[in-house]
Amino acid sequence: MRDKVLSWEEAVLWLRGQPEKQELVRACFYDDPPEKSAERFYLSTEWKAVQRLLTSIPCGSVLDIGAGRGISSYAFAQDGWNVTALEPDSSDVVGTGAIRQINRPELNITIEEKRGEQLPFADKTFDLVYGRAVLHHADALPAFCCEAARVLKSGGWFLFTREHVLSNSADLNKFLENHALHHLYQGEYAYKLSEYLQAIHDTGMKCLKVLAPYSSDINLFPSSQQELFGRIKKAKHFPLPNFFIKTVILPKMNKKNNTPGRLYTFFGKKL
Repeated sequence: MRDKVLSWEEAVLWLRGQPEKQELVRACFYDDPPEKSAERFYLSTEWKAVQRLLTSIPCGSVLDIGAGRGISSYAFAQDGWNVTALEPDSSDVVGTGAIRQINRPELNITIEEKRGEQLPFADKTFDLVYGRAVLHHADALPAFCCEAARVLKSGGWFLFTREHVLSNSADLNKFLENHALHHLYQGEYAYKLSEYLQAIHDTGMKCLKVLAPYSSDINLFPSSQQELFGRIKKAKHFPLPNFFIKTVILPKMNKKNNTPGRLYTFFGKKL
């Protein structure tokens, strides 16, 4: 462990300075300029999967909780949503300073420098509440989910993507030890799948889809299901149809996957 715990901004700047980590920097969209990074996210397989998931939901007001440097806020705005980006960090590297750099007049992203556990909005304000890799950073997961539900309209939707999941509490240290930046800034965490689902359910929100690690490009990015299909076919030495891989092989792989910190996505609505 380091003597000095860095800020999130300092940790990302350290990562940027490591020549062997540049692929990871781009995969995490930490590269500059922020607008080009955001545009690359908008064209990514991850965002295309989000678009498919939301395809039947008309554009309205969306709260992007823990917006970071604004890549998702940018993508929602590009798709016609009225976006509020909530991010407590004011940094030009990882926070609202970066969002302001991408916030062109035609995007009209509203920025709030607050935390998700105490939202500065009236009840039933938003049509969609979204968070990318944010629930596992919550100081108090139940309180965070309660606030998300409070500001969501009745019948509104929620989408929490790329959340780190543990099989059991004992796996937390393994996850933290393997995380690229936790040793620098001490800000990572993860919960059991049942803890996420219980925290969501207790608010009156209902999960309609729980996407396991291999079930969506949302979780697989910077890889994709197409790349995964290719690797499976090569390993099997047989031209298996994608439908068979998706409906038979991937569910088995998801069931066997006990990697500490594997990614899940939760999608549903407020009853």
